[in-house]
Amino acid sequence: MRRSFIDLMQPLIVFAILLLFIFTGFRLGFILWQGQHINQINDLYQIMLNGLRIDLSSIGYLLLIPALLHPILFGRRQTHLFCRLFFCVYFTLVITSVLLLELSTPPFIQEYGLRPNRLFIEYLIYPTEVFNMLLNGHLLAIIVTLLVLALVIKAVCLPLSKKLVQPINDQIVYSYKTISCTTLLLVILCALAARGTLGHRPINPAFVYFSTDPLINSLTLNSAYSVAHAYKEMQNEQDAAKIYGNLANEDIIRLVKKETGLPTTTFTDSTRPSFSQRKPSYQGKPKNLVIILQESLGAQYVSALGGLPLTPNIDQLYDEGWGFKQLYATGTRSVRGIEAVITGFTPTPARAVVKLDKSQKNFFTIAGLLKNQGYHTQFIYGGESHFDNMKSFFLGNGFNEIIDFDDIKQPDFVATWGASDEDLFNQANRELNKLSAQNQPFFSFIFTSSNHDPFEIPDNKITPIQYSEQQLKQFEGSELKRHQAIQYADYALGKFIKQAKTQAYWQDTVFLIVADHDARALGKNLVPINNFHIPAVILNSSHARQKDNNISSQIDLAPTLLSLIGVENDSPMLGRDLTQSTMKGRALMQYAENFAYLTDNGATILRPNKSALAFGYDPISKSLTPKTLEDEEANVALAHALWGSLAFQQDWYRYVLE
Repeated sequence: MRRSFIDLMQPLIVFAILLLFIFTGFRLGFILWQGQHINQINDLYQIMLNGLRIDLSSIGYLLLIPALLHPILFGRRQTHLFCRLFFCVYFTLVITSVLLLELSTPPFIQEYGLRPNRLFIEYLIYPTEVFNMLLNGHLLAIIVTLLVLALVIKAVCLPLSKKLVQPINDQIVYSYKTISCTTLLLVILCALAARGTLGHRPINPAFVYFSTDPLINSLTLNSAYSVAHAYKEMQNEQDAAKIYGNLANEDIIRLVKKETGLPTTTFTDSTRPSFSQRKPSYQGKPKNLVIILQESLGAQYVSALGGLPLTPNIDQLYDEGWGFKQLYATGTRSVRGIEAVITGFTPTPARAVVKLDKSQKNFFTIAGLLKNQGYHTQFIYGGESHFDNMKSFFLGNGFNEIIDFDDIKQPDFVATWGASDEDLFNQANRELNKLSAQNQPFFSFIFTSSNHDPFEIPDNKITPIQYSEQQLKQFEGSELKRHQAIQYADYALGKFIKQAKTQAYWQDTVFLIVADHDARALGKNLVPINNFHIPAVILNSSHARQKDNNISSQIDLAPTLLSLIGVENDSPMLGRDLTQSTMKGRALMQYAENFAYLTDNGATILRPNKSALAFGYDPISKSLTPKTLEDEEANVALAHALWGSLAFQQDWYRYVLE
């Protein structure tokens, strides 16, 4: 008895329909949840239509292996039993993985305003830290996810897998012709679905993106596709030109040099074109330097910057030092903030240089520069310094010493991410006093962690803000915990600065307090510029007390600090010495694969495989207004977006320790 090839195709057809049902169901759920982003019915139509194309492409990829193997294995008695086992396991794993990614999407959207992407992949490298964070802060979500997965596996996946691939009947045979035709047809269908178009290039996210709202664009994908595409792009992450387009190397170099505001005579190394000789504004005995990097502290939480009244100590420091009111982070992760503050490197669509193999040794950092000038350089962290590859990067690039959780003496409170900020600062005070007593010039980089999900802080340290009922409606329970963690982080910082002022090292030390990034990056704009706005204040320097309203970037901080501590240097940084620069401000921001270049004239935003857009930006209303893009603005933005990848590839940031 011969059977039609339709019988052989049936399992894959049913499996494809099930996947399509899952993708569509979750997409509709996310649309209902984030309905405030849908401005018109056409948005809904575009999301669903483009989403269907992406889903079919995903299904094509997921079914390609079964399409090649199923008819051949299933159609022969000798391999039929193996076929049943293989497809039972394969279908179950695929459905489970797809569900897990979709169920992980809501908390990721809450944090980053997008579906899971490269950040999701990077976090998977540290399962212990992530598991502890989830266990302590998202236990209910974990339980619900596991229950849903278990239910679906037991009630749907296993029964369906067994039912679809029935035992072969001895009297039923499949001819070689049927098997060959079925295999060929399935492979063609899967290949066409995966490619998604008959055009010159296969479908990709840029092909289906249509909105200036990044979340809307993200919803057109499914989370499995989003993560898979991010992984693929990570393989080509050193070349921004593949994302934004090309510009001649000489034009890139010319434009980025021009935007530093430095005379051309200061650029002295033709083999490393951004290296320049800089003389400091402070001409006295070189001072010590302490940088305190505050975890996840956006301007929205700082009263001095128009935010919530959660940081009275930072607000007071703005009155005591040089406070920046329009300073912007370069990214949305701690390693991106570290990259900007410690190396002055411009942001790229790649991972931060802290995590790239090629930059683990002989890569420029201000720690390496200061070490070459006789400074003792140290990194002080309350958690485990191996996280995000910090320890490897720091030890290979100029830091003499790493002090982390294992070195903190008898911490009073230990949370998921390590010792509390108070314990961290107590240890930092001991380290600074020890170096001061040795008359050893030092650079200390202190990184806090208390303001990190799941927001665990010691009891009885702060009094939570009492919000009105109307205000409480704006904040979820987890957001209120974040507010309390911010209050505690500010309390611990204020306590440390107050103590430091009484220590011998204070008079010879310049302090910078700056955030690594904002807590969340959300919104309807291609780049949510308001969520890149962060606090920064320099204390105890020769610069007059000032609340600086000029636009500035995290990459400007390192050159400015070296100038304030009196260190003449030859470095590759493109940031401006804000003690001497007379140019109008600018800031660089990387948001997933979008890049923004902000000036007083507005923002130029680059998108992957699409033309650049120009907007006016109002820092008061935090709104973007479309405007005509000028060629010069587009080229300057493109040059800065391409510079990091080019400099990394060409070793233009190479710096050898003496």
